[in-house]
Amino acid sequence: MTDMRFSGPMALRLDAFLALNRIAIATYMRHATGRRMAPDWGADMEIGVRFTRRQFTRAMVLIEAGQVRRGRRVLDALQFATDDIYDVKVEKAAAGCWYCPNTPRTDGTLLYFHGGGYTFHGAMSARFAAMLAHHTGTVLYAPDYRLTPENPHPAQAEDAMAAWDLVTRDTDPAKVAVIGDSAGGHMVLMHLLALRDAGKPQPALAIGMCPWTDIGARGASLTGNDPTDLVQGWMAIRFGEWLDPDGTFGREALSPISHDFAGLAPLYLQTGGREVLRDMIQDFADVQAEQGADVRLDEWPAMPHDFQLYDSFQADATDALGAIRDMVKWALGEGAVPNPTPNTRQATGPFAPS
Repeated sequence: MTDMRFSGPMALRLDAFLALNRIAIATYMRHATGRRMAPDWGADMEIGVRFTRRQFTRAMVLIEAGQVRRGRRVLDALQFATDDIYDVKVEKAAAGCWYCPNTPRTDGTLLYFHGGGYTFHGAMSARFAAMLAHHTGTVLYAPDYRLTPENPHPAQAEDAMAAWDLVTRDTDPAKVAVIGDSAGGHMVLMHLLALRDAGKPQPALAIGMCPWTDIGARGASLTGNDPTDLVQGWMAIRFGEWLDPDGTFGREALSPISHDFAGLAPLYLQTGGREVLRDMIQDFADVQAEQGADVRLDEWPAMPHDFQLYDSFQADATDALGAIRDMVKWALGEGAVPNPTPNTRQATGPFAPS
């Protein structure tokens, strides 16, 4: 990452800046003595992961204490950005934003659901939206859905359906791809089920970038990958509790892995090998393949959660974004189905090797 962007109260900016410097000094000292978080990560990569994890932890603690607004400001107080330039125009809408490439390369639309555990929505999500619109050359709509813990389920599902109705009012669903990262990936998957239950058409493609597929504890990586990820397993559990605080709906109802996606939109999933959600994403892809869904899962072993946001800073992120671009072109009828790669862990239906 090459650029630091500050926002919010000065006290939070200063706290974040001092924390970053402490983490950077400690990391450089560890690297000088051969102690690394991961053997193939440089110091800058490790600093970014450690700092983001620190900010997420502090934000979660504040929200737990009832300081929701301050917790969200912590996460935005200091954000990293690559030096990539996104050639898009941003247009505010009543309930979200449109991101319009100045050089469009498709005639479809992306409906993007942001991540953040259903609790956060800040600069990171806006950068994700601009990045995806730019790299795919596709107009993108990103709704500002209601957040937990103030607004538990089904508020988010209702807002997702409202966004779908808005996008498909003027666009054929066959020209719409739905995409989301982390909790936004969870929203993508649950939205396919909601469309089926409502008797509405499916999108051309559903893309989950590091999607949250089980709101409960699943897989050894949920805690085993804590040392190498920017979010922690306990956070995923807490996000699930905030989504369904009284257990009104239950883990099974709100976990995509408990449902059958056969006959729904094709699923393209991406995961990092060092993220806490890795095992549940792998399990979801395997379960859906057994049930007959069209699914492809690509995994980049050295990457943490939401690694796509590294863009040109990491070759794996560049590769993943290129795969998303090619998948979107195929789904919108403007390119051939991408062939499996060495990163492909699961591929069924149209994604299977010919």
